Amino acid sequence: MVFTPINMEQRERKEYFEQFYSNVPTTFSITVNLDISNLRNKSLKLYPAMLYLLARLVNKHEEFRTMFDDDGILGFFDIVHPAYTIFHKETETFSGIWSEYDPDFETFCRNYNSDVNKYGNIMKYEAKPNCPPNIFYVSMLPWLHFSSFNLNLKQGYDYLMPIFTMGKYIEENGKTILPFSVLAHHAVCDGRHVSKFINELQQNIDNL
Repeated sequence: MVFTPINMEQRERKEYFEQFYSNVPTTFSITVNLDISNLRNKSLKLYPAMLYLLARLVNKHEEFRTMFDDDGILGFFDIVHPAYTIFHKETETFSGIWSEYDPDFETFCRNYNSDVNKYGNIMKYEAKPNCPPNIFYVSMLPWLHFSSFNLNLKQGYDYLMPIFTMGKYIEENGKTILPFSVLAHHAVCDGRHVSKFINELQQNIDNL
């Protein structure tokens, strides 16, 4: 992995970054319904398929890979990997796992299955060790079809990466609908960026 520092003085977004990171720290959430009928029709397992599609898009857009490194330097990684939750029915708790992203769907699914089989039954918060810094977070609430979702992070104004949350899918008018929420930092992206991301995500779902 390669971390590339950003010289904000040479960026068109300098004024916006200062406004929404320093002057008026701002994060925002957007919740939409995604049509995942294509995934269901192809009998694809929902969680790894969505993790793959999210990782593919996050790695496509620099604004969704922008973060501070351990030294507080602003920049972006050349590649990021999904970190996600696995639920334990026995204890009603969850564990965090991360899987290496690969642009090949079948390879990523093998990575996912290997990690879930190896770490999925470990009853601790961080089930898979050695989590790298170049990750983004995804979680799933399969018990609830929500129309709005928001995360409140105590130190959220320093966290620039997006956080994605999915809910329970339902059948509606012949389609399979999945609630999907994005938490984004206004310093690195605007509503236009998130809207473009969501529209591309829907297209990729349709075409997978």
